[in-house]
Amino acid sequence: MGEAMLSAVLDKKVSLPQDISVSDISEARREYLERKYKVVVVGGNRQAADSRDVVVLAVKPQNLAKVMAEIGGQLKPAQLVLSIIAGARLDTLREGLKHDCVVRAMPNTPAQIGEGISVWTTTAGVTGQQREWAGSILGAMGTEIYVDDEKYIDMATAVSGSGPAYFFLFVEALVEAAVHIGLPRDKAQEMVLQTMLGSGYLIQKSGKEPAELREMVTSPGGTTAEALLQFEKGAFTELVKQAVIAAYDKAKQLGG
Repeated sequence: MGEAMLSAVLDKKVSLPQDISVSDISEARREYLERKYKVVVVGGNRQAADSRDVVVLAVKPQNLAKVMAEIGGQLKPAQLVLSIIAGARLDTLREGLKHDCVVRAMPNTPAQIGEGISVWTTTAGVTGQQREWAGSILGAMGTEIYVDDEKYIDMATAVSGSGPAYFFLFVEALVEAAVHIGLPRDKAQEMVLQTMLGSGYLIQKSGKEPAELREMVTSPGGTTAEALLQFEKGAFTELVKQAVIAAYDKAKQLGG
């Protein structure tokens, strides 16, 4: 996700390569990032954070403590920290970094192609200008939504953060069902993908609620009605609800 953010920021010209410093524990990774993006690559996190307006934390949760030990207390008051670390709460970041200007964001994987959605919030110390910086960086990856209460980040984790996997699973299942009834796999894949994309755009552009659109395509006694009846028998809606609740509970546990 860190590379997705880097690529989007450069592609949308939010920043220039020479104004971005990147560090990574892997030398091969550093060489790759320097070669591909022409950014300034350094060997240590403290050096990467030095004198930059925004410091992005894009590490695995298990590596956060080490990173905070490296740069904690070293940041200037005017610097903004933007964290996309799953489960890392604002209080944890603020205390570990000894820094008051922190943004916590939850992007999702479609950010890799500029079609993501990022939900974010801030500590009280973040200024209006710093909010604009954060919005510009996250907006480069797609849509960004600011929330004024951190509790919504765990909710977003369960819905939009984990959400792509739910759609991938449904696409996978629908393709397999199509193959089962006799469609060639390549044709089934193309049908399902375009149906998913087209349906999403229709919801977005029609101005109608999903329930209304569903009713429009469901003729009484027809094929769609028969299929939806099977979903109802399998308690599909309740199953989705329980899955999201489970993801939400897990997100809260990860944050302590």
